[in-house]
Amino acid sequence: MIVVALVAILAAIALPSYTQYVQRSHRANARGALLQASQWMERAATAQGRYPVNAEIPAGVLAVEGGRYTVVANSTTRATYTFTATPTVTQASDACGGFILNQAGTRTQTSTSVVSTPLSPQECWNR
Repeated sequence: MIVVALVAILAAIALPSYTQYVQRSHRANARGALLQASQWMERAATAQGRYPVNAEIPAGVLAVEGGRYTVVANSTTRATYTFTATPTVTQASDACGGFILNQAGTRTQTSTSVVSTPLSPQECWNR
């Protein structure tokens, strides 16, 4: 009985830490996908002299490893772009909310249906 109680206590301590670790690793995947998409846009703009519009961006550029975020591009003027990574249901409780990256390199956070006030960009982009 003591062993079962001890295992339950250890699980109660370890599970939240593990969940945070998994969320942090998927958060890194989302940030990496945004940076890679931004690099792709810059290479395309160098080759074409302008940013591609949404329809010209391949789906593979917007893919996030692990599938816990969806990336959406907003490039309609050919002079600017914004990429937004929104957490899916399994990542929705992440305190960082969604990530936004634009052509100027500005990194910000956005609220989600579960997280109304996300952590600061410094806490989320630098960890």
